[in-house]
Formats: sequence, C-alpha cells, structure tokens
Amino acid sequence: MAHALLRPRRTPAADPPSPHTGPTVSTGLLLLISAATGLAVAGNYVAQPLLDLIAGELQLSTVTAGLVVTAAQVGYALGLILILPLGDLFERRRLAIGLLTATAACMLATGAAPNGAVLLAGTLLTALASVAAQVLVPFAVALARPEHRGRVVGTVMTGLLLGGLLARAISGALAELGGWRTVYWIDAALVLAVALLLWRRLPRLHTRAGPGYPALLASTLALFGREPLLRWRAGIGALSLASFNALWTAVVFLLAGPGYGWSESAIGLFGLVGVAGALATPFAGRLADRGLVQTVSGAGTAVLALSWIAIGAGGESPAWLLGGTLALNIAQQSVLNSSQNVVYALRPEIRNRVNSAFMTAFFVGGATGSALASVVWAAAGWTGVSVLGCMLATAAFLLWALERSAARAGRRSPDPTAA
Repeated sequence: MAHALLRPRRTPAADPPSPHTGPTVSTGLLLLISAATGLAVAGNYVAQPLLDLIAGELQLSTVTAGLVVTAAQVGYALGLILILPLGDLFERRRLAIGLLTATAACMLATGAAPNGAVLLAGTLLTALASVAAQVLVPFAVALARPEHRGRVVGTVMTGLLLGGLLARAISGALAELGGWRTVYWIDAALVLAVALLLWRRLPRLHTRAGPGYPALLASTLALFGREPLLRWRAGIGALSLASFNALWTAVVFLLAGPGYGWSESAIGLFGLVGVAGALATPFAGRLADRGLVQTVSGAGTAVLALSWIAIGAGGESPAWLLGGTLALNIAQQSVLNSSQNVVYALRPEIRNRVNSAFMTAFFVGGATGSALASVVWAAAGWTGVSVLGCMLATAAFLLWALERSAARAGRRSPDPTAA
C-alpha cells in the first residue's frame, strides 16, 4: 500500500493548468491546505510548554529536555532535504497524503514513549514526516496566479504558523486535563482527519519524469552553488530562526522557574503572543505583491534584533517580556514570508527543490539556535540567552545589508522581486 502510494510516475503526465490561464486555487481549498499545514507541524511544538512536566515524569535533565526541541528541528531539516525534493518526482497529492499519515503514526508512538530516548526518536521521526506541510506550500503556489503568489504564500504560512503557536497554547491546557501524552494522541487524530479531506479535495498534480533520487538530492544541494540569491536568503532565514528558537526554547524554563512559577497551561497560553506574527504574515505577503520585499526584509531583521532588548528586560518583568516577544514574532514571520517570495520566484520548474534547499538551511539554523539556547541557559541564564538571541538577529540584519550591497554592486543576478 505504502509502495503504491509513493510510486513515481515514469510516464509523462499532463502538467497542472497554467496559473496564467487555468483555474486558481479556490478559497475553500486554500483554507483547507492552510489548516493541514498547521496540524502537520503542530506535533513539532506541542512539547515546548511541557518540557518541565515531561522532564519530571521521564526523569530527564534540563539539557536533555531542551533537546526535544532540537530533535524536532533536526528531524524537520532532514525531511526537507531528503523528502521534500520528491515533490519534483512523485505525484504530489499522494506524497502529501502519505506523509500526513506517517506523521499521525509517529505522533502516536511519541505519545506512548516510556523514556527519553524513545521520546527523542519519536519527535525526530514525527518532524521528518511533517514536511508534508512544505509539500503543500508549493502545491498551493503552483495553483496560484503569479500576481497572487504573495497572498497565497501568506495564507498557507499563516495556517502553518498558527499550528505551531496554537499547539503551544492548547497543549498546556490539555496536559493539565489528561497528561502530556493526550496532546499527541489528539493531534494524531486531527491529522488523519484532515488527510482524508485533502484526499477528497486536492487536485492531482503530476510531475514529468525526472532524475533518479540520488541525482535529485544532488541537484537540490547544487542549487546553493548556482543560485547566489538562494544562498543569501538561506543564511538570513537560518540566523533569524536561530534567534527566534532561542527565545522559545529558553522561555519555558524562565516561566516555569522560581521567578515566574507559571503552570503548564499558563506557559502554553503565553504562546498565543505569537499569533500576532502569524496574522502579520498575510500583510507581509501583500506588501511583497506590491514589490516591497526588500523593505519587509530589512525592517524585519532590524526589529528582530531590537526586540531582544525588551526580551532581556523580561527576565524580571512580564510586560517587557510580552512586548519583546510580540515584536520578535511579527519580525520573524515577516522575514520568512519575504524570503519565501524571493526564492519561490527563482526556478518555478523545480520549486520543490528550491523550497527544500531554502527550508533545510532555515531549520538547520533553528535547530542550532535551540541547542545553543539550552546550553547557554544552563551556563548563563536569561541574560546569556538574550545576548545570544540578539547576536543572531543582528547577524541576520547584517547579512541582509550585505545582500543589498552586493546587488547594487552588480555582483549577483538581479532580484526579480526587489523593491
């Protein structure tokens, strides 16, 4: 069954209708895809507000508990480089549904974990399969008209981001009602439900016969050498997510510690602060459609760095922590959306591989930020984490400035979406 589900089609098949003349993705289908991406990635974030609770039940150290976040990022990065390019080889609806089904199965296994080793393995495998979300993003883009690309990316990414944010918020409340394992089981059931709906609603999206799998992976990695703009944007994305994850990894320990003493449900609700960032994503997408991609990128990276001043003061002040986190989330999602609009315009004929290369670098940066935050928290507390986050965000801003300088000096191909 699984073999048939993912069997590549070696005979040429009709391409989907041209986004210039064919039907565009309907609003209902776009919202369904958006919801599916959110549920797919939710399993990668449900553990974040529960780290203290899970550590206590499974007798894990603080550093080991923090590695749950890192395992999710590493698994997702591996899925992006090893699985996502298959969207340029397999029929994409079958690939997306197969990955969603695997995500649900891995979540069930993670929820039954008897120890830390199984928990980390289950988290990594869940994240590996959850790249179904990134198969669906370019799927929606392929059905959209070029002039609507920013809006479509913004809508689908809003669902993806809300999935992670609401997972943090809801998981705390569910854990208090039925334990942390219940969170994984409920999410698995929801993923299976949305997979069934997508099976009924998604159009088939065929890909003509392409290179074999080894050549597919090699061509994906080769994009970094061939596309200078991809390199710039991958670096900016990696540093911005590293800064973002530094906050969300360490803030759980801050809020659960003696200074705050919050419960799991309260820590989860704190994650709702990030909803502002998700809601800002469609706005950033519309600005991109108006040719303001670089304005969004520059302002986003600058605010990302400045937000850490308030976050640092938040070690003892909930108001500063709330304000800084709000700014950080809006800035991060604006940077991501603007970068996606740039890279998706590079090579439409191999968009899954371009997306794979960019998002792999993006989540490798995120995994690095999570791991560094766990170590820095243990060594230097909240002040150390704040310095780390600010340095990473500042590096993202400087990299954006260097990209613009290189463009003006004519050292790379023109950015087709530059403001």
